[in-house]
Amino acid sequence: MIGAEGLRWGAPGQPLTPAVDFQLAAGSLTAVIGANGSGKSSLLKVIAGLQKPLAGKVTLGVPRRGGLSFVPQQQYLDRQFPISLQELVAAGLWGNKQNAQVRKQRMKLALEDWCLSGLQQRPLMALSGGELQRALLARLSLADSPVLLLDEPHAALDEEGQAMLWRHIHAWHAEGRTLLVVCHDLGAVCEHIGDVLLIKHVGCQLGLSRDLIVQPPRTQVA
Repeated sequence: MIGAEGLRWGAPGQPLTPAVDFQLAAGSLTAVIGANGSGKSSLLKVIAGLQKPLAGKVTLGVPRRGGLSFVPQQQYLDRQFPISLQELVAAGLWGNKQNAQVRKQRMKLALEDWCLSGLQQRPLMALSGGELQRALLARLSLADSPVLLLDEPHAALDEEGQAMLWRHIHAWHAEGRTLLVVCHDLGAVCEHIGDVLLIKHVGCQLGLSRDLIVQPPRTQVA
């Protein structure tokens, strides 16, 4: 479960919304939508514990360490950091207690699953945007966290990559994991995600995608 009680977030002294409350059930799949600058990415950072809320609190049904995994937007990554694609993906196994042979096999399968085989030794700076995004998602595939936060995971992916992404999102959801996905592609949200958290300057609204997108409120979303 992910819960917010009296939550306000944003820059110091500049909350993006009034205090909001919401509850997301364990095992739910929810899209976060809203206009540019409404605070969607910041909300995920607050839930992940990477940014302090201005007021209120977030509750999780699991500990953040080991219980939650977060895929940020590429713009927050240092492409000059001297690691290879394989090292980036392998970070998903951090803290894993399985033996070395099992971890090696899981790594191999994750690379194959995201069409990254043969790119293991490429440095981050040599990857295309799509390759880097698939590497970030492959890293997530190796994590066993029950709560997954994805900030615009479809960014930089071509049609094939987006198809891979939605297959995995549905598979993770079928495993009983709780997913919160920031997504600007409202058509994809309507097709793939039933529940929506709409962020607006007057607060937030939790409901069904067919109600909040197919018949949107006056406040337009990007």
